[in-house]
Amino acid sequence: MSSNIYVGNLTFNTSSSDLENLFTEFGEVTKAQVINDRDTGRSRGFGFVEMASSEEAAAAIGALNGRNVDGRDLTVNQAKERSR
Repeated sequence: MSSNIYVGNLTFNTSSSDLENLFTEFGEVTKAQVINDRDTGRSRGFGFVEMASSEEAAAAIGALNGRNVDGRDLTVNQAKERSR
C-alpha cells in the first residue's frame, strides 16, 4: 500500500527530481511531483510524494516536517483526499 505525502513551502526552484532525492533517504519513492501553475509553468511551491509503504512515509514525515531546505522550513504531512 502506497502513501501520499504533501510537501509545502518549497522554493520555486525545486524540481520533481530534487523532491524525489530528498525522500529516497527514507525509502522507495514511487512518484514525486512538484505542482506547477498551469498558466505560467512556474512552481506553485508545493508538491506530492508517493512512497511504497506507510512506514517509510511516516519516517519521512517525522524527519522532514519543519526541516530547513534551501532556506525554507518545509511543511510535510499526510496528503488529504481532494474534494471535488
